[in-house]
Amino acid sequence: MTEILSMSRAVAALVHDGDTVALEGFTHLIPFAAGHEIIRQGRRDLTLVRMTPDLVYDQLVGAGCARKLVFSWGGNPGVGSLHRVRDALATGWPVTLDIEEHSHAGMANRYVAGASGLPFAVLRGYAGTDLPAHTDTISKVTCPFTGEELAAVRAVNPDVAVVHAQRADRAGNVQLWGILGVQKEAVLASSRALVTVEEVVEELTPVPGSVVLPSWVVDAVVVAPGGAAPSYAHGYYDRDNAAYRAWDAVSRDRDAFTAWLTQLREDG
Repeated sequence: MTEILSMSRAVAALVHDGDTVALEGFTHLIPFAAGHEIIRQGRRDLTLVRMTPDLVYDQLVGAGCARKLVFSWGGNPGVGSLHRVRDALATGWPVTLDIEEHSHAGMANRYVAGASGLPFAVLRGYAGTDLPAHTDTISKVTCPFTGEELAAVRAVNPDVAVVHAQRADRAGNVQLWGILGVQKEAVLASSRALVTVEEVVEELTPVPGSVVLPSWVVDAVVVAPGGAAPSYAHGYYDRDNAAYRAWDAVSRDRDAFTAWLTQLREDG
């Protein structure tokens, strides 16, 4: 049964040291508030999975929470690089970081396979790249019907998926809309799911194009207004472009980042 919990209780119950954690959301609905609570609780040795790592994963890596990053693109959207990730890869500060890189299509298909209970997914992809030579979750299969050689990617099944949504009802059914990524697939592929929402309502009224995650796939709902900021929540608030630009200077400098980290922990 889905529980409506505080952020601290939900993260303590569902995110553990050594877990594989997927914080998903594309362009908007990025679960920043949950990521910040993971940092405050000092989780370590996490394998962080995300199609498009941006600021929240830069922050988690800089805080020393991660030992591995599994992704298909990484950067500060519209601004530049993730400098805490770059520092970890180049110097091992604050801890060494392993990476596993895929294409967008490959990562999306890994989630779909995991959600479908399949061991791998098949796609036309990776041709002309050297990713298969460096990534042991990419292989090849021959189609039994046509003889065509295709790419195969191992399913990904995180221990816990963390997503943000616009709203949930009191039974724990979750509704999200706008530009969608792989939130649904990540939740279905994972053993546990934590969903932060802008609000809890008595009834989920229909919204064109919305996705509803039923309560039986959600372990905990956390009411976290503004929980996707500085990304946006469609219908609730806009993207804070200035925050993304400001992060570039913070993330470039270890002292500036350490000051940001100290303030984050104090604010919690």
